[in-house]
Amino acid sequence: MRKMRCYPHVYLLCTVFTFFSLLYMYSQLASTLEDRDQRSGGGRISGRSSHDAGHTLRKRPGVLGLRDREWGQNRCKSLSVSYWNPYWRLPADDVCGVNCLLESPLGEKLSSATKAPKNDRSHLAVVACGARLEETLTMLKSAILFSRKPVHIHIFAEDDLHYGFRNAMEMWPVAIRTKFTFHIYPIMFPEENASEWKKLFKPCASQRLFLPLILKQVDSLLYVDTDILFLRPVEDIWGLLSQFNVSQLAAMAPEHEEPRIGWYNRFARHPYYGKTGVNSGVMLMNMTRIREKFFKNDMTAVMLQWGEILKPLLQKYKLNITWGDQDLLNIIFHHNPESLYVFSCQWNYRPDHCIYGSNCQQAEEEGVFILHGNRGVYHNDKQPAFRAVYEAIKQEHLQRASLVFRLTAAHNALALLGNNGCQQGGRKLFSRPINSYFEAICFTSSNQTATLRRLWKYDTPSS
Repeated sequence: MRKMRCYPHVYLLCTVFTFFSLLYMYSQLASTLEDRDQRSGGGRISGRSSHDAGHTLRKRPGVLGLRDREWGQNRCKSLSVSYWNPYWRLPADDVCGVNCLLESPLGEKLSSATKAPKNDRSHLAVVACGARLEETLTMLKSAILFSRKPVHIHIFAEDDLHYGFRNAMEMWPVAIRTKFTFHIYPIMFPEENASEWKKLFKPCASQRLFLPLILKQVDSLLYVDTDILFLRPVEDIWGLLSQFNVSQLAAMAPEHEEPRIGWYNRFARHPYYGKTGVNSGVMLMNMTRIREKFFKNDMTAVMLQWGEILKPLLQKYKLNITWGDQDLLNIIFHHNPESLYVFSCQWNYRPDHCIYGSNCQQAEEEGVFILHGNRGVYHNDKQPAFRAVYEAIKQEHLQRASLVFRLTAAHNALALLGNNGCQQGGRKLFSRPINSYFEAICFTSSNQTATLRRLWKYDTPSS
């Protein structure tokens, strides 16, 4: 009798096992059918190109910042999110599960609802103190004239320069003002040693060191000195942010291409980056990464964040540095070389590249992209090629119809150059990028295009 009572329990247990076995078989069959449908063209993920794969994980340079371009790409092609394969069953130790959810048909509505708006705006910063108003406005003219995409400009200036900047920029033509926005800030240094920072090298030059701490809502930024002239669109150098690897957070050009005439490797009394150091007149920054990184240093065994490293670095080396904040940046990246992306000299072309003979091969081949008129060459007669381009842009009233005449004047000035130092090949170096850009982008009048082509036909690159 006792044995008879056990039979119902055994029967119930077998029934439960059978039910779950059938349920498992049904789920496997459904998953197989779904995979077959995707292979036959019904799936969304398998049809995506490698360029689109992982797009929700990439972060564009600029306000939205940068993430690793490779991270998450082509990692989830074999996975599918469905009722039978929900996202919580996907790998939880990395981004793959989230990626597959967002790229699946079930996550398409979620993806479209949460997708960040496209923002192609570049962020440009400059610091101006003393008699730098006209030079800075000329630099801003060049940035706006050559750029095709909108630019937001951050101007840090002494209080008595604010009105001059605002008044000049608000009087520019309406068509030009739609291409940029700007904000003017006062000069800001840490209170405990503000006077020391302000007098370091040139007045206010060290302000650039504190931009990541001041502009906390800005992800990436292009800083330039006031004596910079753009001969290519700002977005061209901005695009170099996408070439940063996972550890790089800033980009600069070498101080010298030829070690025999280098300054740092011959005279520096402090550590510096690489063989010849770097020049900070054009500095591209992913400021989110700068704010987050802990930097190695030679002051303590503890790695320090950006806001912690600047003051002790100045205190240790202030008697050994010559070029102020640029020297401090060289010291930082000497100890953290993996964090720096080095771009070519054509993005920061200075008189040093031609005074002792041409030593910027990239500029010889493709032209100068950004002109850096240090040594005061825009305002004296030592380097007529540099001054001719500066004067052409300074006198421009931002009316495109008149720009061809300014460029004609620059061409005529360059035609008078001799054949020594920076004068040799000056027309090729400076007029080639201007010629190709304005022919392709700016001039809609065939007469203007023909005039420019006739003037600089010998500088047009051969096809």
